[in-house]
Amino acid sequence: MNWTGLDTWIVITGVLICMACALPGTFLMLNRQSMLGDGISHAVLPGLAVAFLLTNSRDIFPMAAGAVAAGVLTAVLTQMVQRFGQVESGAALGVVFCGLFAVGLILIRVASDKVDLDADCVLYGSIETAVVDVNLVPRVAWISGGLLIFNALLIAFFYKELRLAAFDPALATTLGFNANAIRLGLTVVASVTTVLAFESVGSILVIAMLVVPAAAASLLTHKLHWLLALALVLAAASAVLGHIGAITLRRFVGGLFGQSDLGATSSAAMMAVTAGVLFLICWLVTAVRQFANRRRVARDSHRS
Repeated sequence: MNWTGLDTWIVITGVLICMACALPGTFLMLNRQSMLGDGISHAVLPGLAVAFLLTNSRDIFPMAAGAVAAGVLTAVLTQMVQRFGQVESGAALGVVFCGLFAVGLILIRVASDKVDLDADCVLYGSIETAVVDVNLVPRVAWISGGLLIFNALLIAFFYKELRLAAFDPALATTLGFNANAIRLGLTVVASVTTVLAFESVGSILVIAMLVVPAAAASLLTHKLHWLLALALVLAAASAVLGHIGAITLRRFVGGLFGQSDLGATSSAAMMAVTAGVLFLICWLVTAVRQFANRRRVARDSHRS
């Protein structure tokens, strides 16, 4: 394995963006809105396309504005479909984000000759090329680091409100905190996080970073501060191990099947796969621990 400076920046950027996604993803999970992260990551696509068509620019501010508008629209439309259509929340979200995602793809294809926007890059990400920069520190690394700090500060500042809205919305309302407003703010933060993650993990693979680290951490602890800490650790581990897997898997699979000319593996995709593997490990650890506890309880009751 030949490790270069480019690999180092891929790992650093991956760690930063995965941790930045894990923070709002934890509270989305606690609010039983994990699929909203899925919906946002798909539904921001038309917001990006419209922003590109209006500004003919890929600057971060029009991108973020379009993503936030689309994210809020997703949340509002989902509530409207659920309330007036009297359908289950998951079905309402599926209707909304599938429709918006399809509209976004159509807009990108229609404007492909006018706007410098690669659909594959938006969907799958390109962290290998995103870190290529003439500056000492790649631009995407600065963005990822700033996003992580911004999300961490927001959670630290609104920790009490987020915890109340997640665990006891009625109490939060009684104490003067609007639980719905807090969840809407969480939607906005998730939208901004999603669009800023496009350059590294893409609009689809960001789903894994929003959901899987927090879900895996919830298998190991039920205390919120430990849940956040473990989600960050698992997100960072997914990035590091994912890139290592991406640069070693090709040789392993090629040697296994006698094909040395296999193409390169996507680091972003391997980060998502690694997150899934870590989730499976956490689930197995929890299952073994529960089995051991049941055996101990059964043994103690038999002795008594």
